[in-house]
Amino acid sequence: MSNSIYLVGFMGSGKSTVGRRLAEELGWPFVDLDDDIEAAAGRTIADIFSNDGEQAFRDAEHAALRARVSGVDAVVALGGGAFTFARNRDVMKGAGKSVWLDCPFQLALRRVEGFAHRPLAKDPAQFRALFEKRVADYSLADVRVAVVDDDLDALVRAIVEAVR
Repeated sequence: MSNSIYLVGFMGSGKSTVGRRLAEELGWPFVDLDDDIEAAAGRTIADIFSNDGEQAFRDAEHAALRARVSGVDAVVALGGGAFTFARNRDVMKGAGKSVWLDCPFQLALRRVEGFAHRPLAKDPAQFRALFEKRVADYSLADVRVAVVDDDLDALVRAIVEAVR
């Protein structure tokens, strides 16, 4: 059984940034699932979305997650929508702990504004609706850690404490 930590949460919650620091702290490898998807496809996520559609992306995301679930302990940052699908949550069961980085909407919005590689973040009203829709799924994570500011070290300590 793996003890991997799967970071879940909305765009801008800090999954990749926190994940790198957490992996360093634990001495584990860090995996950004979006990077795995892009490497396997040989193209960007934005390109997959625009040319093949969201379902093709979600299928690639699920395949990447399945490929990552193994006996090797790692910190894995999931894309913002990955945890909203039961099939992905099922893959993670028994493979470690899911940790929801519960970030307030305004902080998430501030962090992603102006990033062209965020296809779902282009319209603020849609962004808010998506945020509100996903919260119920994120709340299914094994652990919830509140993101209150940009203090990376405090967040990493909180996660380490929460998963013990």
